[in-house]
Amino acid sequence: MNQLEQLKQYTTVVADTGDFQSIKAYAPQDATTNPSLILKAVQKDEYKPLLEKAVRDNKNSTTGEIIDKLLIAFGTEILKYVPGRVSTEIDAALSFDVAGNVARGRELISLYEKAGIPRERVLIKIASTWEGIRASEQLEKEGIRTNMTLLFSLCQAIACAEAGSQLISPFVGRIYDWYKKSTGIDYQGAEDPGVQSVKRIYNYYRKFGYKTEVMGASFRNTSQILELAGCDLLTISPDLLQKLADTQGPVERKLSPADSGTAMKMSMDEKTFRFMLNEDAMATEKLAEGIRAFVADANKLKQMISALR
Repeated sequence: MNQLEQLKQYTTVVADTGDFQSIKAYAPQDATTNPSLILKAVQKDEYKPLLEKAVRDNKNSTTGEIIDKLLIAFGTEILKYVPGRVSTEIDAALSFDVAGNVARGRELISLYEKAGIPRERVLIKIASTWEGIRASEQLEKEGIRTNMTLLFSLCQAIACAEAGSQLISPFVGRIYDWYKKSTGIDYQGAEDPGVQSVKRIYNYYRKFGYKTEVMGASFRNTSQILELAGCDLLTISPDLLQKLADTQGPVERKLSPADSGTAMKMSMDEKTFRFMLNEDAMATEKLAEGIRAFVADANKLKQMISALR
């Protein structure tokens, strides 16, 4: 049995891509997308028709509305290939806008439901800012499930759990990138700071009984993935899914609800959240950088749409 099949025994495997042909190949349970992945997909010949159709069918709509229709088109296609859920991201330009995130989340769910997709099969992705987390809390109360992205620290994870978010996506690879750049150390295995961050969050959730799902994301290599075998979910790019599928060798469960550690319980009000995030240089820098990158890719997508109108 290859490593991908073994991993699926311990963890729900999610495909991190907008390329639904590759999703079909690896039989994941769920799939995630973001502006960067959608931008990458629509530049391929086989997916350009989705972009062209979204523009053609919505000539009187704003560019933002056309992007929403494009996101729904991708999500709807992806759900033909996964039995579970698809994550669709809200424009990162709204990362500090509670009302804007709530309104966009409602709109995306409404569009999915008009396309015949029940809301249970959709996760709305929102940046894990204080404002994003408050929007998640509101949407969850309305039965709209959220996936909290750009998450780099325990304080973000605790605030999401207390808000009742359905799922969080801690970014393993981007944490690793920051520490490797700042220390010059190429961390391996269990010593990887990104791996350690997800383990700490997972153990905290298990110890205190939070229902929020933990989905490790943003991997740089298969070692990071295998060190998190047993995490609730792991979202993995097609190239790393292929490497796992091509590799034989044992996969051990590394995370288990029984190993909940010795963490003390914290309550995360706004002052505590902002101070703890500010004290964590890595999380502060990577959150800001991630928002900027997603906004830049969304703007490139808007330019492509404008060129077709």
